[in-house]
Amino acid sequence: MKTVNVNGVGLAVADEGTGQPVLMVHGFPMNHAMWEGQIALLSEQWRVIAPDLRGLGQSTVTPGKVTVAQHADDLAALLDALDVSEPVVLVGLSMGGYIAFQFYEKHRDRLRALVLCDTRAVPDTPELAETRLKTADRVEREGPHVLAESMIPRMLSRATFETKPAVVEVLKRMILSGNPVGLAATARGLAERPDFTPLLSRIDCPTLVVVGQDDALSTPQEMGGIAKAIPGAGMAVISDAGHVSPMEQAAAVNAALVDFLQRLGE
Repeated sequence: MKTVNVNGVGLAVADEGTGQPVLMVHGFPMNHAMWEGQIALLSEQWRVIAPDLRGLGQSTVTPGKVTVAQHADDLAALLDALDVSEPVVLVGLSMGGYIAFQFYEKHRDRLRALVLCDTRAVPDTPELAETRLKTADRVEREGPHVLAESMIPRMLSRATFETKPAVVEVLKRMILSGNPVGLAATARGLAERPDFTPLLSRIDCPTLVVVGQDDALSTPQEMGGIAKAIPGAGMAVISDAGHVSPMEQAAAVNAALVDFLQRLGE
Protein backbone atom coordinates (compact mmCIF):
# COMPACT_ATOMS: atom_id res chain seq x y z
CA MET A 1 0.00 0.00 0.00
CA LYS A 2 1.11 3.53 -0.73
CA THR A 3 -0.55 6.80 0.23
CA VAL A 4 -1.50 9.31 -2.45
CA ASN A 5 -2.63 12.83 -1.53
CA VAL A 6 -5.78 13.93 -3.36
CA ASN A 7 -8.40 16.58 -2.58
CA GLY A 8 -6.88 17.29 0.82
CA VAL A 9 -6.76 13.69 2.05
CA GLY A 10 -4.39 10.76 1.82
CA LEU A 11 -5.80 7.72 0.06
CA ALA A 12 -4.12 4.40 0.76
CA VAL A 13 -3.99 2.41 -2.46
CA ALA A 14 -2.76 -0.90 -3.80
CA ASP A 15 -1.35 -0.40 -7.30
CA GLU A 16 -0.09 -3.58 -8.96
CA GLY A 17 0.60 -4.83 -12.46
CA THR A 18 0.71 -3.13 -15.86
CA GLY A 19 -1.59 -2.70 -18.82
CA GLN A 20 -5.26 -1.72 -18.98
CA PRO A 21 -6.04 -0.01 -15.66
CA VAL A 22 -8.73 -1.68 -13.56
CA LEU A 23 -10.03 0.47 -10.70
CA MET A 24 -11.60 -1.64 -7.94
CA VAL A 25 -13.93 0.19 -5.56
CA HIS A 26 -14.92 -1.55 -2.34
CA GLY A 27 -18.24 -1.62 -0.53
CA PHE A 28 -19.36 -0.35 2.87
CA PRO A 29 -18.26 -0.89 5.61
CA MET A 30 -15.19 -2.55 4.09
CA ASN A 31 -11.88 -1.52 2.57
CA HIS A 32 -9.73 -2.51 -0.41
CA ALA A 33 -8.83 -5.83 1.23
CA MET A 34 -12.19 -7.26 0.15
CA TRP A 35 -10.59 -7.53 -3.33
CA GLU A 36 -7.59 -9.60 -2.21
CA GLY A 37 -8.97 -12.63 -4.02
CA GLN A 38 -8.93 -10.65 -7.28
CA ILE A 39 -5.88 -8.36 -7.08
CA ALA A 40 -3.14 -10.99 -7.37
CA LEU A 41 -4.72 -12.77 -10.32
CA LEU A 42 -5.86 -9.73 -12.29
CA SER A 43 -2.55 -7.90 -11.84
CA GLU A 44 -0.84 -10.64 -13.87
CA GLN A 45 -2.45 -9.17 -17.00
CA TRP A 46 -3.74 -5.72 -16.04
CA ARG A 47 -2.88 -2.76 -13.81
CA VAL A 48 -5.06 -3.12 -10.73
CA ILE A 49 -5.70 -0.01 -8.62
CA ALA A 50 -7.58 -0.72 -5.39
CA PRO A 51 -7.87 2.22 -2.97
CA ASP A 52 -9.26 2.55 0.51
CA LEU A 53 -11.93 5.21 0.10
CA ARG A 54 -11.83 8.41 2.12
CA GLY A 55 -12.54 7.66 5.79
CA LEU A 56 -12.16 3.91 5.39
CA GLY A 57 -9.29 1.45 5.70
CA GLN A 58 -5.97 3.27 6.00
CA SER A 59 -7.12 6.46 4.27
CA THR A 60 -7.62 9.86 5.90
CA VAL A 61 -10.82 10.31 7.91
CA THR A 62 -12.96 13.39 7.35
CA PRO A 63 -15.80 13.86 9.85
CA GLY A 64 -19.42 14.72 9.24
CA LYS A 65 -20.57 13.39 5.87
CA VAL A 66 -18.84 12.07 2.76
CA THR A 67 -21.07 11.86 -0.31
CA VAL A 68 -20.94 9.42 -3.18
CA ALA A 69 -20.04 12.38 -5.41
CA GLN A 70 -17.03 13.17 -3.20
CA HIS A 71 -15.82 9.59 -3.50
CA ALA A 72 -16.17 9.77 -7.29
CA ASP A 73 -14.17 12.99 -7.43
CA ASP A 74 -11.53 11.48 -5.15
CA LEU A 75 -11.13 8.57 -7.56
CA ALA A 76 -10.74 10.88 -10.56
CA ALA A 77 -8.09 12.83 -8.66
CA LEU A 78 -6.39 9.58 -7.67
CA LEU A 79 -6.12 8.55 -11.31
CA ASP A 80 -4.53 11.92 -12.10
CA ALA A 81 -2.06 11.50 -9.23
CA LEU A 82 -1.13 8.03 -10.47
CA ASP A 83 -0.64 9.36 -14.03
CA VAL A 84 -3.44 7.21 -15.40
CA SER A 85 -4.54 8.95 -18.56
CA GLU A 86 -6.27 6.11 -20.40
CA PRO A 87 -9.86 5.17 -19.57
CA VAL A 88 -10.26 2.64 -16.77
CA VAL A 89 -12.45 -0.36 -16.16
CA LEU A 90 -14.24 0.51 -12.91
CA VAL A 91 -15.29 -2.48 -10.80
CA GLY A 92 -17.55 -1.46 -7.91
CA LEU A 93 -19.30 -3.54 -5.26
CA SER A 94 -22.39 -2.30 -3.41
CA MET A 95 -21.40 1.25 -2.39
CA GLY A 96 -18.68 0.93 -5.03
CA GLY A 97 -21.48 0.51 -7.56
CA TYR A 98 -23.16 3.71 -6.40
CA ILE A 99 -19.82 5.45 -6.80
CA ALA A 100 -19.44 3.87 -10.25
CA PHE A 101 -22.77 5.38 -11.33
CA GLN A 102 -21.71 8.78 -9.98
CA PHE A 103 -18.30 8.44 -11.65
CA TYR A 104 -20.04 7.74 -14.94
CA GLU A 105 -22.12 10.90 -14.62
CA LYS A 106 -19.21 13.13 -13.61
CA HIS A 107 -16.21 11.57 -15.36
CA ARG A 108 -17.52 9.60 -18.34
CA ASP A 109 -14.37 10.27 -20.37
CA ARG A 110 -12.30 8.39 -17.78
CA LEU A 111 -14.26 5.13 -18.25
CA ARG A 112 -13.54 2.23 -20.60
CA ALA A 113 -16.09 -0.11 -19.04
CA LEU A 114 -18.10 -0.87 -15.89
CA VAL A 115 -18.49 -3.92 -13.68
CA LEU A 116 -21.35 -3.55 -11.22
CA CYS A 117 -21.21 -6.09 -8.38
CA ASP A 118 -24.01 -6.67 -5.88
CA THR A 119 -25.33 -3.11 -6.01
CA ARG A 120 -28.49 -1.07 -6.53
CA ALA A 121 -29.57 1.86 -8.70
CA VAL A 122 -32.42 3.04 -6.47
CA PRO A 123 -31.86 5.44 -3.55
CA ASP A 124 -32.63 4.72 0.08
CA THR A 125 -36.29 4.97 0.97
CA PRO A 126 -36.97 7.71 3.56
CA GLU A 127 -37.30 5.01 6.20
CA LEU A 128 -34.04 3.32 5.26
CA ALA A 129 -32.24 6.66 5.09
CA GLU A 130 -33.46 7.51 8.59
CA THR A 131 -32.28 4.15 9.88
CA ARG A 132 -28.91 4.66 8.23
CA LEU A 133 -28.49 8.06 9.88
CA LYS A 134 -29.40 6.68 13.29
CA THR A 135 -26.96 3.82 12.79
CA ALA A 136 -24.23 6.30 11.84
CA ASP A 137 -24.75 8.14 15.12
CA ARG A 138 -24.59 4.84 17.03
CA VAL A 139 -21.37 3.82 15.27
CA GLU A 140 -19.79 7.13 16.19
CA ARG A 141 -20.79 6.64 19.85
CA GLU A 142 -20.31 2.90 20.26
CA GLY A 143 -17.90 1.74 17.55
CA PRO A 144 -17.89 -0.43 14.42
CA HIS A 145 -19.20 -3.53 16.22
CA VAL A 146 -22.66 -2.00 15.63
CA LEU A 147 -22.19 -2.55 11.89
CA ALA A 148 -20.56 -5.95 12.23
CA GLU A 149 -23.44 -7.28 14.30
CA SER A 150 -26.21 -5.85 12.14
CA MET A 151 -24.76 -6.30 8.65
CA ILE A 152 -22.74 -9.52 8.51
CA PRO A 153 -25.78 -11.81 8.96
CA ARG A 154 -27.34 -10.19 5.87
CA MET A 155 -24.19 -9.90 3.77
CA LEU A 156 -23.15 -13.53 3.38
CA SER A 157 -24.87 -16.59 2.00
CA ARG A 158 -25.79 -19.58 4.13
CA ALA A 159 -23.19 -21.59 2.21
CA THR A 160 -20.48 -19.15 3.27
CA PHE A 161 -21.46 -19.34 6.93
CA GLU A 162 -21.54 -23.13 6.78
CA THR A 163 -18.44 -23.88 4.71
CA LYS A 164 -16.15 -20.82 4.78
CA PRO A 165 -15.74 -19.61 8.37
CA ALA A 166 -12.46 -17.95 7.40
CA VAL A 167 -14.31 -15.60 5.03
CA VAL A 168 -16.76 -14.70 7.79
CA GLU A 169 -13.87 -13.96 10.14
CA VAL A 170 -11.98 -11.85 7.59
CA LEU A 171 -15.08 -9.77 6.90
CA LYS A 172 -15.70 -9.31 10.62
CA ARG A 173 -12.14 -8.18 11.25
CA MET A 174 -12.29 -5.80 8.31
CA ILE A 175 -15.41 -4.10 9.63
CA LEU A 176 -14.18 -3.98 13.23
CA SER A 177 -10.93 -2.32 12.10
CA GLY A 178 -12.85 0.64 10.67
CA ASN A 179 -12.65 4.13 12.12
CA PRO A 180 -16.05 5.01 13.69
CA VAL A 181 -15.91 8.62 12.50
CA GLY A 182 -15.09 7.59 8.94
CA LEU A 183 -17.74 4.88 8.88
CA ALA A 184 -20.38 7.27 10.19
CA ALA A 185 -19.48 9.97 7.65
CA THR A 186 -19.70 7.46 4.82
CA ALA A 187 -23.08 6.15 6.01
CA ARG A 188 -24.51 9.67 6.13
CA GLY A 189 -23.44 10.23 2.55
CA LEU A 190 -25.03 6.97 1.44
CA ALA A 191 -28.33 8.00 3.00
CA GLU A 192 -28.68 10.87 0.55
CA ARG A 193 -27.34 9.30 -2.63
CA PRO A 194 -29.39 10.09 -5.74
CA ASP A 195 -31.62 7.81 -7.78
CA PHE A 196 -29.45 6.35 -10.54
CA THR A 197 -32.28 4.48 -12.25
CA PRO A 198 -32.74 7.14 -14.98
CA LEU A 199 -29.03 6.84 -15.80
CA LEU A 200 -29.12 3.15 -16.67
CA SER A 201 -30.53 3.45 -20.18
CA ARG A 202 -27.89 6.11 -21.01
CA ILE A 203 -24.85 4.03 -20.07
CA ASP A 204 -22.97 3.52 -23.32
CA CYS A 205 -19.82 1.68 -22.26
CA PRO A 206 -19.40 -2.11 -22.00
CA THR A 207 -20.97 -3.24 -18.72
CA LEU A 208 -21.00 -6.47 -16.74
CA VAL A 209 -23.40 -7.06 -13.85
CA VAL A 210 -22.29 -9.56 -11.20
CA VAL A 211 -24.53 -10.77 -8.36
CA GLY A 212 -24.48 -13.49 -5.75
CA GLN A 213 -27.33 -15.94 -6.25
CA ASP A 214 -28.23 -15.59 -2.56
CA ASP A 215 -27.75 -11.82 -2.29
CA ALA A 216 -30.56 -10.56 -0.05
CA LEU A 217 -29.54 -6.88 -0.19
CA SER A 218 -29.29 -6.45 -3.96
CA THR A 219 -31.17 -9.47 -5.25
CA PRO A 220 -30.52 -11.25 -8.56
CA GLN A 221 -33.98 -10.08 -9.65
CA GLU A 222 -33.15 -6.44 -8.95
CA MET A 223 -29.73 -6.68 -10.56
CA GLY A 224 -31.26 -8.46 -13.52
CA GLY A 225 -33.41 -5.37 -13.98
CA ILE A 226 -30.27 -3.22 -13.95
CA ALA A 227 -28.64 -5.44 -16.57
CA LYS A 228 -31.72 -5.26 -18.79
CA ALA A 229 -31.88 -1.47 -18.50
CA ILE A 230 -28.24 -0.95 -19.54
CA PRO A 231 -27.88 -1.42 -23.32
CA GLY A 232 -25.85 -4.53 -24.13
CA ALA A 233 -24.95 -5.35 -20.52
CA GLY A 234 -23.94 -8.88 -19.60
CA MET A 235 -24.74 -10.63 -16.34
CA ALA A 236 -23.07 -13.27 -14.20
CA VAL A 237 -24.91 -14.93 -11.30
CA ILE A 238 -22.54 -16.43 -8.74
CA SER A 239 -23.69 -19.61 -6.98
CA ASP A 240 -23.35 -20.00 -3.20
CA ALA A 241 -22.64 -16.28 -2.73
CA GLY A 242 -24.46 -13.44 -1.05
CA HIS A 243 -23.75 -9.71 -1.09
CA VAL A 244 -19.95 -10.03 -1.01
CA SER A 245 -19.53 -12.43 -3.91
CA PRO A 246 -15.85 -11.57 -4.64
CA MET A 247 -14.92 -12.74 -1.14
CA GLU A 248 -17.35 -15.64 -0.95
CA GLN A 249 -16.65 -17.17 -4.37
CA ALA A 250 -13.43 -15.57 -5.58
CA ALA A 251 -12.72 -18.12 -8.31
CA ALA A 252 -16.14 -17.75 -9.95
CA VAL A 253 -16.02 -13.96 -9.81
CA ASN A 254 -12.46 -13.98 -11.14
CA ALA A 255 -13.54 -16.12 -14.09
CA ALA A 256 -16.30 -13.64 -14.95
CA LEU A 257 -13.94 -10.67 -14.63
CA VAL A 258 -11.17 -12.24 -16.70
CA ASP A 259 -13.60 -13.17 -19.46
CA PHE A 260 -15.01 -9.63 -19.53
CA LEU A 261 -11.60 -7.97 -19.48
CA GLN A 262 -10.20 -10.23 -22.20
CA ARG A 263 -13.19 -9.51 -24.42
CA LEU A 264 -12.55 -5.77 -24.00
CA GLY A 265 -9.06 -6.29 -25.38
CA GLU A 266 -10.18 -8.15 -28.50
